[in-house]
Amino acid sequence: MADRVYNVLFLCTGNSARSILAESILQKDGRGRFNAFSAGSHPKGAVNPFALKVLERYEYPAEGFRSKPWDEFATPDAPQLDFVLTVCDSAAGEACPVWPGQPMSAHWGIEDPAAVEGSDIAKEAAFNAAFRYLKNRISAFISLPMASIDRLALTNKLKDIGRLEGSTAVKGEVK
Repeated sequence: MADRVYNVLFLCTGNSARSILAESILQKDGRGRFNAFSAGSHPKGAVNPFALKVLERYEYPAEGFRSKPWDEFATPDAPQLDFVLTVCDSAAGEACPVWPGQPMSAHWGIEDPAAVEGSDIAKEAAFNAAFRYLKNRISAFISLPMASIDRLALTNKLKDIGRLEGSTAVKGEVK
């Protein structure tokens, strides 16, 4: 792949937590090399306030995000995607739209911090963990030698990144 700016779409069912965190992390850490987007198969319509709180705490962009459907990225006028990364298990199992340009895809599932019940401290801890797992994956992703690696090797690296600490993949299962 040539040395250029890559378009990356993070998918989750609700597009309110994990995919928003990932979009913000890549926006900041991959600035100049990657354009980050997020969407959901069944968007909740609002971004989870704990996601925004955690982003602000770690000094990542926390404004301008919205929960939106993934079909916005399957239209002819949408950005041509290079990578589509699912960050929740339910979105990984759904039939995705046909993405123009045949982007590479991988599953980077982590537990849903928005599903945590209990105190605000417990919820915030879950969002902190999700942020950390996503930041680790994105750090590994942006360090890949995009210009000098073939498509098959890159696809394998993307899958390996999805198996890093915090993965929802069952041991021995290939996603």
